[in-house]
Amino acid sequence: MSRWPASSVVAAVLALSPCAARAQTRLQSADLFKLRSVGSVQFSPDGSRLAYTIRSNDGPGPPASQLWLLELSTGKSSRVGDEKTRGSQPAWSPDGRSLAFVGSMDGKSGLIIASADGSNPSWMADIQGTNSSALTNTGREISWSPDGKSIAFVSAMPGPETAEAAGDPMVITRFLYKPTLTEGNTRFNDNRRLHIFVLEVSSKRVRQLTDGVHDEHSIDWSPNGGEIAFVSNREPDADHFFNYDLFVVRVADGAIRRLTATENAEYWPRWSPDGRTIAYGGTRRGLTDLETTMEDTHVWLIGADGGNRRELGRSVDNRQGPPEWSPDGRFVYSTVQERGNVRLVRLPVDGGQPQIIVGDRGAAGQFAVAKGDRVAYTFATPRDQAQLYLRMGPEQKQLTDLNAGVLGGKELAEVEPFTFISNDNKLQVEAFLTKPPGTTEGSKHPLIVTIHGGPHAQQGPAFNFQNQVYAAHGWATLMVNYRGSTGYGQAFADAIFRDQNGDEAQDVLYAVSAAIRRNLWIDRDRLGIEGGSYGGQLTAWLITQTHIFKAAIPGRAIINLVSYNYMTYYNQYEEMEFGMRPHQGNLMDELWKRSPLRYAAQVKTPTLLIHGENDNDVPIAESEQFYIALKDAGVETVMLRYPREGHGLREPKHIVDSIDRSIAWYEKHF
Repeated sequence: MSRWPASSVVAAVLALSPCAARAQTRLQSADLFKLRSVGSVQFSPDGSRLAYTIRSNDGPGPPASQLWLLELSTGKSSRVGDEKTRGSQPAWSPDGRSLAFVGSMDGKSGLIIASADGSNPSWMADIQGTNSSALTNTGREISWSPDGKSIAFVSAMPGPETAEAAGDPMVITRFLYKPTLTEGNTRFNDNRRLHIFVLEVSSKRVRQLTDGVHDEHSIDWSPNGGEIAFVSNREPDADHFFNYDLFVVRVADGAIRRLTATENAEYWPRWSPDGRTIAYGGTRRGLTDLETTMEDTHVWLIGADGGNRRELGRSVDNRQGPPEWSPDGRFVYSTVQERGNVRLVRLPVDGGQPQIIVGDRGAAGQFAVAKGDRVAYTFATPRDQAQLYLRMGPEQKQLTDLNAGVLGGKELAEVEPFTFISNDNKLQVEAFLTKPPGTTEGSKHPLIVTIHGGPHAQQGPAFNFQNQVYAAHGWATLMVNYRGSTGYGQAFADAIFRDQNGDEAQDVLYAVSAAIRRNLWIDRDRLGIEGGSYGGQLTAWLITQTHIFKAAIPGRAIINLVSYNYMTYYNQYEEMEFGMRPHQGNLMDELWKRSPLRYAAQVKTPTLLIHGENDNDVPIAESEQFYIALKDAGVETVMLRYPREGHGLREPKHIVDSIDRSIAWYEKHF
């Protein structure tokens, strides 16, 4: 791939000692503060400009997103607003003269409109968010009317439980009383509901289009201007049963009509250019939940009248992302997870064979499609975080190189895939080995097993900062796409059903065995293991089953499958993974049998527990239980509790701190 425009990097290195020179060429944990990546991207209607977002890590809190514009004819980029302006979800007006986005400026946050060149950003309307745990996989928050006179947007309003839950005492009535987002000290659902609003641009007058106790989100305005498509869960007891359906609301009077009434979940509706069809993501099964799903989402089509529903992406047996139409309506584009990579494909509406548009090693992210067979997209290669690319027919060009000053000249590790046969001889499992620079025939290097969460997710060759820092330290890392992972077909993802902490844990151990047998430079006496979420659960489980690891770092781990079910914000998880709720049949006993806590007395491995104080996905009480149990069993144990953090660390200073402490933990026990 050619880079365009290329960034020039000038470096002067003066008489460095060998150790100093090596420090200059190896990645350090503090380099995270300097790294930047590209998020969303949108073509202007005439295709001459790209609006895109840049995510930076150099602020005091979580990463910040700023909006930028790129003039394709000149390659010149410019920021929208000043350095304090924040922006995301760019949306061009139909005539291309204005750019709307969600962001903040001058102390105000909400809907902002700027001129096409990024000048004169103006705050237009307040947008309120919600921490509600009833929301997942939400789509677009803003959408222009076809005539460019109005903008639809999604904002939250208080629900009927809001006042009671904010009182003293707090009166809890909802099943989903815990929030997804737990910033600050917000530990409970704010009970706000998302509704659709319409802004008249010329007057800044806002009209509320929907209301009630349900959430409406993921909006797209119809080409004829009469309706707005959206997603909502209209189950009689929506907190107990997660089931998104597709709806449309008439802009003139707010009348709503339902498009789907299925047992599966629908996401991300997008009108076809002619307004006759809606593309969306969807599943088939009834057992789905808020946080994760065992079933892969596929691209579907449905008529604007609710008829002729069909699965367009059925021929691609892998997980597909949000759809996007080609301007001529002949194709629907989508990302697809495949063997650790994320591809960008297009599906012919007439039912022809899927076509791979971006098939390089790495991970495609958000994308936009324009006339002339042009696609702008973000892509994370094995050597960099997500940058902006442009594809024109068979040609690809790299448009941004934001990390040239940080990564240029750095000696990065190569990531090599390999496969092995599972313990039950039924599956071929893939793993990815990151080899530290400088391995020789006689050198010996520790190996850290880093396990992904989900469990329905994947790891692959795309740039992994922590693994690269470990490699710079002389350590190899091993990522295993154990059974249950995505990217290997539906049957592979289903292979974990009713078998948590079972054969998928053996997949991890078999991967370790294969790696050290095939790579004699791996030091068998210096093995470590870590993971986050489900990866933390597997880490905790495996140190109850084997003593081959010298140190372990379970992050935000599920330790007690019984208590976890009743403390997490999404209580349908175990039902989906085991086919029933814990109080039914003998599942309660089975969950306890598969809980790491039950076997704490078998642990000998020094363990460093990492958890966010405000985690409602896997509450910190899970780590607290394991911490005391391991202390009781005489195991060397330390717990790191990060304030303000939820499920996973977001603040860069916390991420860097956790990496440094992890390195120190391994060094101590290696």
